[in-house]
Amino acid sequence: MGGAELDKATELDDATAVARARAGDLDAYEFLVAHYTVPAHRAAVLLGAGAEADDVVQEAMVKAYRQLSSYRGEAGFKAWLLAIVANETRNLHRSRQRRDGLVLRALHHEEPAVAPDPAESAMARERRESLVEQLRRLDGRDREVLVCRYLLDLSEAETAVALGVRKGTVKSRTSRALTRLRSLLAGEEGTDA
Repeated sequence: MGGAELDKATELDDATAVARARAGDLDAYEFLVAHYTVPAHRAAVLLGAGAEADDVVQEAMVKAYRQLSSYRGEAGFKAWLLAIVANETRNLHRSRQRRDGLVLRALHHEEPAVAPDPAESAMARERRESLVEQLRRLDGRDREVLVCRYLLDLSEAETAVALGVRKGTVKSRTSRALTRLRSLLAGEEGTDA
């Protein structure tokens, strides 16, 4: 089945696309790439890949293709792919650490000057920036579980697969991470008052 036929298919699901890709249908894998590149990129950025998110996603997509035979379909292709993205992002962090302090530079990058926005847009942007800043202050495990659960809208089961932990671990980490995040946000509000 060619790319045009895949586009015409009304309900090509992930399982069908994976089965076709395993059989050598590159158009089927192209369908999966097109469908999951945006969430994969979003995950990479939110997990700390920053400007290198495109590279992380590209590497994850290549690895996913090479490892299609190991995909079992238990939690869905998206969760499986995001687990690879999370691993690639962790690899990026390790690489950054070896390059003497690039993690700090990436976490404390300066925002470019932007023309003034209307008041509502500015307030919304400040809230988003504050939330992202406080998320970045959390340790890696806390940040990863919150990003998966609330920013990527993964279920507990999908988050467990993406992070390579048990579902119960996801529940407990989420609870602790939310408590820490609330504390950080409350401390920030106290300093602004």
